[in-house]
Amino acid sequence: MKARNFDKKFDENKSDVVGDLNLSTIKRPNQKQKRVNVDFPTWMIESLDKEAARLGVTRQSIIKVWLAERLEQSAFNKPTRSDAA
Repeated sequence: MKARNFDKKFDENKSDVVGDLNLSTIKRPNQKQKRVNVDFPTWMIESLDKEAARLGVTRQSIIKVWLAERLEQSAFNKPTRSDAA
């Protein structure tokens, strides 16, 4: 199907366009996983486990969320070149 026809079908809401997609080759940009090992002190692991249990998530999930939040915050607060001038 040509992109023009796909767009028209989507815009007119004629039917579900997901059936026209090949989802077996779908990729999420910047979401490729890479395993890393990090050593934490015992007190930190215990604190992480307590907070993860309180939230009902895994230790890995809470680490990923907290790191993502911090990285987004750092990127948001980073001065741009125009700010430095």
